[in-house]
Amino acid sequence: LENLALTTHLELRVQERTAELDRSERRFRSLVQNSSDVITVVDGTGTPARVIDVGVRDGRIVSLGPTDEAARATLDADGLVVAPGFVDLHTHYDAQLLWDNTASPSPLHGVTTVFGGNCGFALAPAGPDHADYLARLMARVEGIPLAALRAGVPWDWTSFAGYADKVEGGGLAVNAGFLAGHSSIRRIVMGDAAVAGEATDEQITAMEAILRAALAAGAMGFSSSQAPTHNDGDGNPVPSRHASKAELVRLASVLRDFPGTQLELILAGCLGAFSPEEVELMTDLSLAAQTPLNWNILTVNPADPEAHLRQLDAGTKAAARGARVVALTLPQGTGVRLNFQSGFVLDGLPGWRETMHLPEAERLCALADPGVRTRLHAGASSPEAGVLRGVTSWPHMLFVETFTPATKRYEGRVIGDVAREQGKEPFDTLLDVVIADGLRTAISPQRREEPDSTWELKASLWKDPRAVVGASDAGAHLDLFCTVPYTTFMIGEAVRDRGLLTLEESVHLLTDVPARLYGLTDRGRVAEGWIADLVLFDPERVRPDRERTVTDLPGGASRLTADAVGIEHVLVAGTEIVTSGAFTDARPGTFLRSGLHTETAPLT
Repeated sequence: LENLALTTHLELRVQERTAELDRSERRFRSLVQNSSDVITVVDGTGTPARVIDVGVRDGRIVSLGPTDEAARATLDADGLVVAPGFVDLHTHYDAQLLWDNTASPSPLHGVTTVFGGNCGFALAPAGPDHADYLARLMARVEGIPLAALRAGVPWDWTSFAGYADKVEGGGLAVNAGFLAGHSSIRRIVMGDAAVAGEATDEQITAMEAILRAALAAGAMGFSSSQAPTHNDGDGNPVPSRHASKAELVRLASVLRDFPGTQLELILAGCLGAFSPEEVELMTDLSLAAQTPLNWNILTVNPADPEAHLRQLDAGTKAAARGARVVALTLPQGTGVRLNFQSGFVLDGLPGWRETMHLPEAERLCALADPGVRTRLHAGASSPEAGVLRGVTSWPHMLFVETFTPATKRYEGRVIGDVAREQGKEPFDTLLDVVIADGLRTAISPQRREEPDSTWELKASLWKDPRAVVGASDAGAHLDLFCTVPYTTFMIGEAVRDRGLLTLEESVHLLTDVPARLYGLTDRGRVAEGWIADLVLFDPERVRPDRERTVTDLPGGASRLTADAVGIEHVLVAGTEIVTSGAFTDARPGTFLRSGLHTETAPLT
């Protein structure tokens, strides 16, 4: 939709459909008839789809139903579903939006609103004096290539307000808001001592002042991490992990004075089970801030089908004290990719760190050395490798992606099968391909089809009020996995192919539920007076496309990405930013500020 002087009128003439899902045949309850000029409007509230016209003027929905006002422009949406734009609460687009204001690939999957600054790792308010430390931290813990962070981030701000001006000034295709990160704030106040122990009372007071200034400038809230897996570029626990409970509570208490703010926290228990102390901490922080607290990521474990219920119980216990604790979850499983270029995860194997941290030219030579190979193989197979042994069963792993004509024939094949053909050991076969690929070869454990019982557990989790769907980690772990397509996966796999939800339920979970948790005003529904953030998709075709590696980051770095199938139009504030799987030149997005674009979400 371009240059709308009068009402933009989406001709959304729809025929209602009341047929129920035939679960035995797992057929999708299609709300779209095969006749021409028909579209279904699913408004995000969970109510049945309606036959309505939608009128848009000046970025807002001004009419639902017939109107006498002539349309200045009409969007052809025959056979499509129109829904509110999807809302992703957990991303790490803090850096990427400085060189890619489309936030790709999220809008290709219908996402119109993203939130960053999660896990305590934010680029603001810290500036040039802390650029090297934060760049190395982000590269280490969030898997963003250091070359991209150094080449693509200007680091020329000293406050959250300065960072906001930089992002907003570059234009945005999507709406984006950012939390203030604990580790960044602690680094400003304590410098190198931020990873040396607890803060003094005076230092905590200084942190409170910095957080207060960030919130006054529109930061969406406060995030922190106590996770044992989060280490900085020097191998030390990230700054926030050194904080006392008193420090965390005092910082959370600052949010009480700022309406429309949020808390996000990562704990050791997010990986398996919360201790009583962790449940108490989350509850105390929510009460101190008088706002909900969210954590991620909650998954279903088929080997222990009660595990996720025990973690969800943290929300029940918090509610009993008047607090609100919410888990973020994803509909699809996460397939982990490993490679010898970044070495992330692999460098955690016993005896691997020294080799994986060598310069690339030296690493290639080392991996060709039979003695080094013997040592690495022994470390990966040792009892000390612990849980990582599960991702280094070389004979059973896949060559997911290769990068040279000589190695392309191995793509999609099992390493053990290739090794038998060549009469070599699987680990030698793997490293020979890795060397031929210049370290870029992507490998992954084989994915097994999940039984129906697991999918039923997942569906019950998505609908549980103690959980919210939406935690893609987009913008991070760029060579490890790409979970951005959770929206198209949910509508395609979970709704159409498996019949686990109705279309209305899935859209509600992807739009209105996360929008209400973060207190977004006028977003997340197709309703009169609300902002026209919309996605139009073909329900019979929508799905994620194949995951692939692209080299499009600053500094010549690569990342994983995935396009979408069936997402035909994406609009932000009534302006089209995606057409048939491609970005337009429009940048109508808003830099979201707490209190201005949000209101305080209820604790009950």
